[in-house]
Amino acid sequence: MTIQYGQFKRAGTLGNGQKARNLGLCLAALSLLFAATSCRKRTEASSDPSPARPAADAIAEADTLYAGRGDLTRVRQGLVALRQAQAGESSNYEMAWRLAKFNYYLGSHSPDDAERDKAFRDGVEAGKLAVKLQDGRPDGHFWLGANYGGSAKISMLAGLSEIDEIKREMEAVIKLDEKYEAGSAYMVLGQVYLESPRLLGGDTQTAIEYFQKGLRFGPNNSLLRWHLAQAYADANRKEDARKEIEALLAMKVDPAYEPEQKEAVEKARKLAERLR
Repeated sequence: MTIQYGQFKRAGTLGNGQKARNLGLCLAALSLLFAATSCRKRTEASSDPSPARPAADAIAEADTLYAGRGDLTRVRQGLVALRQAQAGESSNYEMAWRLAKFNYYLGSHSPDDAERDKAFRDGVEAGKLAVKLQDGRPDGHFWLGANYGGSAKISMLAGLSEIDEIKREMEAVIKLDEKYEAGSAYMVLGQVYLESPRLLGGDTQTAIEYFQKGLRFGPNNSLLRWHLAQAYADANRKEDARKEIEALLAMKVDPAYEPEQKEAVEKARKLAERLR
């Protein structure tokens, strides 16, 4: 398109009023442009992913929820909190072993078979990760072995293949810290020998010896005392079984382990009835 000189000339002869109006329109257009740019930047900023939740906050929340584990809903909520935080910090050891611990408790107490099976499988994976991250600490080894044990109780076939794994992890705990969880590694080993078929090394006397060793570090470990009482009963040592039951029933409740003590007391009373 050709623009004639006369057009420029006419434009150049505009009055002051027209010039002011044109300047106003230009300023308004610039204002709209800046507003649109600013809005776009705010929208882009709002679409950015929110910063990951600090691991310490998630762990603190999960521990608080686990304290109320008598209600399995709280255990499930704790697992959700840990998983969400782990998504942004996959190499956090403290979260890994807690995931194994929480899954073990859920698997041990859920009435739903599918949930139990999944919890133990998830617990094994979390325990393996914890051991990989920090092999020299007992938490990962213990809860990995515990989840192996949970799987073994669900499936006989799994139990046959995991006996050695359970023993290996609990022996690792004993080497690292035999006092861990009030001697519970000895308790788990005792359970393996008490509950395994003889052809696979099951032996009641060996189980009793492991339980007795555990009591040196956990005299107030209620579940350990119950398992020892059960082993004595299986060995036809009824008087020794009764003494362990009496000691268990006389124990002061530890608020940190109230759900476990309640469970042990219920089982001990049932065993006492059978011994009469």
